[in-house]
Amino acid sequence: MDNKNEFKPYIPADKIVPEFTVTSVLIGIILAVVFGAANAYLGLLVGMTISASIPAAVISMGIIRVILRRDSILENNLVQTIGSAGESLAAGAIFTLPALFLWAEEGKIEFPSIMMIFLIALFGGILGVCFMVPLRQALIVEEHGTLPFPEGTACAEVLLAGEEGGSKAGTVFTGLGIAAFYKLIADGLKLFPSEIGYAFKGYAGSQIGIQVLPSLAGVGFICGPKISSYMLAGGTLSWFVLMPAIALFGGEATIYPGTMPINEMLAQPSGISDLWNNYIKYIGAGAVAAGGLISLIKTFPLIVRTFKQAMSSMSKKHTDNSLRTQQDLPMPVLLVLIIAIVILIWLVPTFPVNPVGALIIVIFGFFFASVSSRMVGLIGSSNNPVSGMAIATLIIATLLLKATGTDGTTGMVGAIAIGGIICIVAAIAGDTSQDLKTGFIVGATPKKQQLGEMIGVVVAAAAIGGVLYLLNEAWGYGSEQIPAAQATMMKMLVEGIMDANLPWALILIGVFVAVVIEILKIPVMPFAVGMYLPFSLSAGIMAGGIVRFIVDKVKGTDEEKKERADKGVLFTSGLIAGEGIMGIVLAILAVAGVDQVIQLKFSLPQWASLVIFILLLFFLYTRCMKKEKK
Repeated sequence: MDNKNEFKPYIPADKIVPEFTVTSVLIGIILAVVFGAANAYLGLLVGMTISASIPAAVISMGIIRVILRRDSILENNLVQTIGSAGESLAAGAIFTLPALFLWAEEGKIEFPSIMMIFLIALFGGILGVCFMVPLRQALIVEEHGTLPFPEGTACAEVLLAGEEGGSKAGTVFTGLGIAAFYKLIADGLKLFPSEIGYAFKGYAGSQIGIQVLPSLAGVGFICGPKISSYMLAGGTLSWFVLMPAIALFGGEATIYPGTMPINEMLAQPSGISDLWNNYIKYIGAGAVAAGGLISLIKTFPLIVRTFKQAMSSMSKKHTDNSLRTQQDLPMPVLLVLIIAIVILIWLVPTFPVNPVGALIIVIFGFFFASVSSRMVGLIGSSNNPVSGMAIATLIIATLLLKATGTDGTTGMVGAIAIGGIICIVAAIAGDTSQDLKTGFIVGATPKKQQLGEMIGVVVAAAAIGGVLYLLNEAWGYGSEQIPAAQATMMKMLVEGIMDANLPWALILIGVFVAVVIEILKIPVMPFAVGMYLPFSLSAGIMAGGIVRFIVDKVKGTDEEKKERADKGVLFTSGLIAGEGIMGIVLAILAVAGVDQVIQLKFSLPQWASLVIFILLLFFLYTRCMKKEKK
C-alpha cells in the first residue's frame, strides 16, 4: 500500500528522543499494577472492563511533563503501553481464574497457588505479545488507512495534544480522588448504604434497586446510553418477568437446583437473592454463553479472512528494518519464547495439561491473537469478543481433555487453565495492537514498545494472584460485592460438560432468550450480562448512561461535543480507577479485620444515598460542560 510510504509519524524515524527510560518504565510499572488491580475489581463487580490506555497516557503526561518538567512524547507513549498491559491482563484473568477459587470453596480442589496464577497470566501475556509482533507490519503499517484502531488512534491524539496534559491529568485525578473518598465513606465507614432497594410485596419475586457507586456511573458514561439501556433491559427481564414468573408458577414446588419450595424460599429475608442464585444465575449464564458464541459466529468470515492475511503477511519480506520505526523484536527470539512456554506448560506440574492441551493453547492462541488484533482495529477493544473466544476454547478444551482421559476435577482445572491462557492471549494481543498503532502514529520504536508490553505483563502477572486472593478472602467470589459473572458462567460450563449435572432447562431458556434478542437485532452480550447481574448494578450503570445522553444532546459544534465527551471519559476513567483502588484498600482492611472497627455508629437513610448519588451525577455533568480557560 502507498499509505505506509505517505504517512509521516510525529517523531521522524531518523530522530532519537528519550523513550525507553528508567522514568517511563517505573511510572508504567506503577500504573500497570494500579490499573490492573482496579480493573480486576471492576470486572468482577460488573462483568466488563475498560481500556486504561488513555487515562494512563494522561496521568503519564501529568507526571512527566508537569511534575518532572520533561518533554518526550515517546516516554509518555511507553508509559501507557506498559500501564495498559496491566489492565488487559487483569481483564483476561478475571473472566476465568476465579472459577478455581469457587471450586476450592466447594471443596472440590485445593486453592490455586499464587505461582499457578502467575504462570497462567505470564504465559498467556507473553504469548499474546509474541503472536502479535509478526502481524504488526500487515495490520498496523500496511492497513494504516483501512483499520481505524479507535482506542489506539484516540490515545495518539491525546499524546499529540500533550500541551493540555496538565489540565487533562487534573481531570483524571479529580475523578480518582472523589471516587476513592466516596467509596471510603459509603462502603468503608458505612455512612450511607451503597445499595438501595425495594421489594414489591404484591408482585412476589421482583425487586427494584440501584447501587449508587461512582464506578457504575463511570461505566455507564463510557459505554453510552445505548449499551447501558441494553444492560438495563436484560436486568428488567430477569427481575420483573422471569423471577416473578418463577415465584408465581413455582408455588410449593421444589425445583432443581433449589433445595426448598419456592414459596418457603421467598418467605425468608434472603428470598430474592436465593431466587437469583438458584435460577436466574443459570438462565443468565446460558444467555451470556450463547451471546459469546453468537458474536463469534457472526465474525467468523472476518476471523477466516484475518487468519489468511496473518499467514500471508508472515511469509512476506518486510520493509527496511534499519529504520528505527520498523524495528520489531527478532523472530528467532519470539520463536524460542513460544517453544519454551509450550514445553513449560506441558512439563510444569502446576498445569494439569497434557501435550494435547499444550498444542491446543498454541493453535488457539495464535488463531485468536490474530483475530483479536484485527478486530480491535475494526471495532475497538470494548467490542472485542474475548469472552466468546474463551467460551469456544473452554468447550473444545473440556471435550478434548475428557476424550483423552483427563476428566474429573483434574480435567476441569486443566480446561480453566487453558481457557485462562487463551483469554489473556486474546486480551493482550488486542491491547498490543492498539498500543503499536499509537506508537506508529507518534513515531515510537516498535521493539521498545513490545519490550514495554512484556514488562507490563510480567509485573501485572506477579500482582494479579495477590489481588485475586485478596478479593476472595475479603468477600468471596459469587457474593453481592463481587459476583464474578463471567468466571461463574465459565465454571458452570466446564462442570456441565465434565459432570453432566447442570440444570440444562434453565441454561437453554437463557440460550433461546439470547437467540430472540439476536433476531431482534439487539446486541446480545450487554443484554445477557444485564440478565445475569443484579438489577441494581444495571440501574447504576444506566444512571451514567443518562448523563452521557444529556451531555451529547446539548447543542454545540462537533468539536465542542467531542471535547465534552472527552472530558467526561477522562473524569469517569478516574472515577472507575479511584473506586477500584479504594475497593482493594477496603479488601485489605476486611482481611485484617479492621473494616468493622472503622464503621460509624449511625447510617444515613436510603433516600440520602440517592441524593448523594444524584449530586455526583450532576457534578459529572458540570465537569463535562465546564469550558476550559484559553
